[in-house]
Amino acid sequence: MSEPGALARLGLTGPDHDEASAALLARVAEAGLETIRVVFADQHGLLRGKTVVSEALGSVLRNGLAAPSTLLLKDTSHRTVFPVWSEDPGIGAGLMRGASDVLMVPDPASLWILPWAPHSAWLMADVAFRDGTPIPFTSRTVLAQAEASLAAQGMRALMGLEVEFHVFERLDTGLDHAQTTMPGAPVQTRALNQGYQFLTETRYAEAEGMLDSLRRAAQAMGMPVRSVEIEMGPSQFEFTFDPGPPMAQAETMVMFRTLVKEVCAAQGLHASFMAKPRLENIAANGWHVHQSVTDAAGRNIFMPGADGSLRAQAQGWIAGLLAHAPALSLLMAPTVNSYKRYQPFQLAPNRIAWGRDNRGAMLRLLSAPGDPASRVENRAPDSTANPYYAFAGQIAAGLDGIAQGMTLPPETLSPYDSAAPLLPTNMATAIAAFEGSEMLHHEFGSDFVDYLARIKRAEWERYLGSVSEWEQAEYFNLF
Repeated sequence: MSEPGALARLGLTGPDHDEASAALLARVAEAGLETIRVVFADQHGLLRGKTVVSEALGSVLRNGLAAPSTLLLKDTSHRTVFPVWSEDPGIGAGLMRGASDVLMVPDPASLWILPWAPHSAWLMADVAFRDGTPIPFTSRTVLAQAEASLAAQGMRALMGLEVEFHVFERLDTGLDHAQTTMPGAPVQTRALNQGYQFLTETRYAEAEGMLDSLRRAAQAMGMPVRSVEIEMGPSQFEFTFDPGPPMAQAETMVMFRTLVKEVCAAQGLHASFMAKPRLENIAANGWHVHQSVTDAAGRNIFMPGADGSLRAQAQGWIAGLLAHAPALSLLMAPTVNSYKRYQPFQLAPNRIAWGRDNRGAMLRLLSAPGDPASRVENRAPDSTANPYYAFAGQIAAGLDGIAQGMTLPPETLSPYDSAAPLLPTNMATAIAAFEGSEMLHHEFGSDFVDYLARIKRAEWERYLGSVSEWEQAEYFNLF
């Protein structure tokens, strides 16, 4: 018998690890894979990792793969925002001092062969400290904690995805030396269609080749694609997916976003999930999260009674989402730009309210007596959200609403004219609500709350320190 690898010695492998690893190696050989991209979802829901040749995979499965801890400490400009070169880096109990390594722990059951690069595959991984202890703020760890809280109540959640994004023709690669800044200069683009013909057949036909390539790639990877749609704005599209467990759906979301960007880039196109691009005549991108929950008896808590009345659990879950909406905003709308999307009469919410089949409300209840698909749709998230964090926040808030016995306020019929409180109007307000949430501190720990707040505050402060075009136009000639 061979000596156990580093992952086994650290207690990071389960009883079936050797068997699963052997099956994975056989699959890699059978498929003729040359490279394996060992990846994990970072704090922004972006895939990061290292690529190894297939001959090295056996060692990686036994011993893991080292990666710089700073990958977990960067803002959206890819700058490290923690003082890792000081005696106290302010994170990880000193385990990240000096840009030290963390350990990528591959999941042998999570190999995804890439249809657009069939010699290669993604292998999803978790990330742990070098001594094997979990990192409390990594994406999968946070969601796993929320799912455990749900299971402890005998409950189960399903999440359904509607993902909006843009695909443009790329006119400029942004590769001139002056453009290779941090972050890189935005590429120049033009639309693939004129837009404003929501769900029209002719617009679909114009984009069919590109949409087919995305759909086929997603389906070949086993993603549960349900529909491919023409959205409202120019060059705007939407994919929807069948409902599934939160962890699986989070993985689908991060893989789909990456798939879209990589497949489009290979075709000379630029795909963007940015909430509100600064382009003429452009529409905002939302990410509508449908959620249904079953209780210990397997009943959908959102299915109303014969008279349409909602059960106490359903009221509590929805009321929890409303009560904690300000604190959850940083998880659902995680960028400075996200808050430019919250505009009235744009099919995006701007107030904290619920309604029955009302697309202007933050929470849209879709339920009917006897309908097993009864659910609530949260329309506040946008397509830049880290789905692991976003789902974890939804679960924690819903469970807290049930535990506290919260009841629903009256539903809204005029979501943009109501007296309901506004959603946060900027990232600073969202950060303050997130940091001040006792529920989030209790459910996920102060390490997670402080960690994400610091990263997001760095992004906000860089934004405040920049000179905008508005300022230049307003003051340069006047004073």
